[in-house]
Amino acid sequence: MTAEEFIEKLQQYSSPQVFNPWADYDTECDIGPQAPVIRAANFLRYLKLRQNAHFLFIAEGLGYQGGHFSGMAMTSERILLGNHPDVEPQAVLGEWDYRRTSNPDSPRLNRTQKLYGFNEPTATVMWNAIARHGLSPYDTVLWNIFPFHPYKGSNILSNRTPTGEELDVGIEYAWLLMQLIPGMTVVAIGRKSQQTLGKYGVACECVPHPSMGGANAFKKAVAELFAAQGGEK
Repeated sequence: MTAEEFIEKLQQYSSPQVFNPWADYDTECDIGPQAPVIRAANFLRYLKLRQNAHFLFIAEGLGYQGGHFSGMAMTSERILLGNHPDVEPQAVLGEWDYRRTSNPDSPRLNRTQKLYGFNEPTATVMWNAIARHGLSPYDTVLWNIFPFHPYKGSNILSNRTPTGEELDVGIEYAWLLMQLIPGMTVVAIGRKSQQTLGKYGVACECVPHPSMGGANAFKKAVAELFAAQGGEK
């Protein structure tokens, strides 16, 4: 399977209360019908830069502040737009035509989101950890067991935990990604992710989830992981 074929397979998924960033267009929050096209192009570029990656970090579900608008797990739109204080967009996609997909005129966005794009705390901690340990950003792939954005009720700017059925669907895409870029060390982000991956027979390391005050524990665990793996490979 090629990267293009992988994305085409992702684009075929559709389900209620789930936003597919590479196929779906939200008339209220997206900048226009071109939004999913931009996100798919972002993700294709992301994969092609990481064909020799050694680490695959997997959380549970895609968030509205991250991959929903960027097209890449644990990567915020604010990073891509060059509006993040710590992470340069080039770390994500190199020299690239960086474009936002959220609508700065939407009444659903707050003032900061309108000006600078969406920002996700987990994305900030994750990308800072990669940079801090001298790992090439192209040596790490970020992903979610359920790669699409599950939301609550009719509120597309919300997050919910993926259901068991959704995780059953999502793990198939994780397996395809591991076949697309073979040999990666899989690292679960959080115990729930570790337990879910274990249920499906995916061998993995585990680091604490950086949310809910766990950022310091996450940073320490990532440092130990990289040290054990020999830092840069």
